[in-house]
Amino acid sequence: MEIKDILSPDCTSCAVQGTSKKRILEVISQIAAERLGDIDQTAVLTSLLNREKLGSTGIGNGIALPHGRLQGLEKVIAILITCKPSIEFDAIDNGPVDIFFAILVPEDQAQGHLQTLATIATKLSDKEVVKSLRKADNDEQLYKVIVS
Repeated sequence: MEIKDILSPDCTSCAVQGTSKKRILEVISQIAAERLGDIDQTAVLTSLLNREKLGSTGIGNGIALPHGRLQGLEKVIAILITCKPSIEFDAIDNGPVDIFFAILVPEDQAQGHLQTLATIATKLSDKEVVKSLRKADNDEQLYKVIVS
């Protein structure tokens, strides 16, 4: 699986104004609902919030991987956003987060979900990729960095 298989340019947003964990998850939900059309923004947000209740998806180094399963979703989709300034997200290193790579998977694809998370985590462990994501000035640059 390649990131471009699950992330489209219209699901990439640079320098979002985020004020809280919930607000960022609302933005992610709105982008996803616009992209999916037939899945409600509230359903996406509920899925993401339910996962966060199990423990923060903030993996450290200013990065979070919010994810959730959705009934009615046919294939995995991703949303990538950066926010300025960074926000508190209860990350494992207690640091603020400014890069959010969200993944939504069909309810019945748990195994694919884990492989997708592993692929993304590997990409985001590259310090140069992360530095370039933070330098991106627009949505197109952000998309190009993550799929390159």
